Amino acid sequence: MKTGVVSFTIRRYVWAEGEGIVVDKRVLLLIGGGVAAYKALELIRELSRRGIGVRAVLTRAAKEFVTPLSVAALSGDKVYDDLFSLTDETEMGHIELSRSADLVVVAPATADLMAKAATGLANDLASTALLATDKPVLMAPAMNVRMWEHPATRRNLRTLKNDGVLFVGPDEGDMACGEFGFGRMAEPLAIADAVTSWYGHGGSAAGAAAAGSLRGKRALVTAGPTREPIDPVRYLSNLSSGKQGYAIAEALGRLGADVTLVTGPTELADPRGVTTVRVETAREMLKACENALPTDVFVSVAAVADWRPAAPAETKIKKNGAAPEPLALAENPDILKTLAGKKKKRPGLVVGFAAETCDVAANARKKLAAKKADWVVANDVSGDVMGGADNQIILVRPDGDEPWPKMSKTDVADRLAAKIAERLAASP
Repeated sequence: MKTGVVSFTIRRYVWAEGEGIVVDKRVLLLIGGGVAAYKALELIRELSRRGIGVRAVLTRAAKEFVTPLSVAALSGDKVYDDLFSLTDETEMGHIELSRSADLVVVAPATADLMAKAATGLANDLASTALLATDKPVLMAPAMNVRMWEHPATRRNLRTLKNDGVLFVGPDEGDMACGEFGFGRMAEPLAIADAVTSWYGHGGSAAGAAAAGSLRGKRALVTAGPTREPIDPVRYLSNLSSGKQGYAIAEALGRLGADVTLVTGPTELADPRGVTTVRVETAREMLKACENALPTDVFVSVAAVADWRPAAPAETKIKKNGAAPEPLALAENPDILKTLAGKKKKRPGLVVGFAAETCDVAANARKKLAAKKADWVVANDVSGDVMGGADNQIILVRPDGDEPWPKMSKTDVADRLAAKIAERLAASP
């Protein structure tokens, strides 16, 4: 009987319509060497809480940040770190280790580990396991913002995505090095959500879709404010930063969708892997959206101005000592309602956003019916949501409301993208 590194299983009962079904869920966690390695401990705890077994591999650098003893205590299993272990390698342990799990999770996925995986290098146990595995791989990148933006890392990212590697994060924020930007590892809860979505709450096809099979699907996302000119130098607008819409567009792209982002004026760089169309006014945004049809999903995040000046001045309006003439307004087209109400080329799933300052859920439910949307994502913008890094939303659907805890806009985007993937996979 073999005594190698193959067998580890956590069994739990998932109850469905009164019947107990045994589900075996196993993850191989590769922990890279970076400050974010400490988050891997919480990730192990969260996955274990959800009934997902974890076996861990530590790189040599990772052991500078977390100890094998800590990882073993939380996972309840032996920790592996040596490619040349005489005990494990007598049975080609690196091969069996790489194939004994359902899913390989790399967290943190350092620039070094990503480069090795992209180029097929295998000079330690973690990189050898990545090269030898025949199972899906999910990476949670973590590195300095300059490293994340470096052309070499961008090339490696594209290669890994083309190879079918799945990604969660990175997030934007303050880093241990004192810089600010993208490169923070996604929070353990977000990574655990991605793993759970992959399993599909019991291994359903819909859950597998949430992990990245939006390939072949087309998505349309709007973001940012619109600007409605009063004269050549003045306009009506709002405080939308575009961050949530951009994050959703990028999250859908990470799942493999062909994404078109139609955005009003923002200070944000174009999301990676997304076709970006920049507009100014609501009417321009509607035209760009209609040009992007047909799509499988439309996510209407933009804060579109409800009204515009009916007759913008051709030259700058001057003060003349008298009260200005009242500004006559005309109603702008309702982009969400227009696309949701199309008889031809209606997107398969229409998701609206409701930015409210009171009675958030009730107003969102009214919007769901009035706009003929399939879902509405409601949020309270009375605080610092517009322009801020975090969001707290309620997903409103015909079958009920689903409040989400406060999280980063990147995490909201990843979670919503997973929900969209599940819905599209379940659709005929």
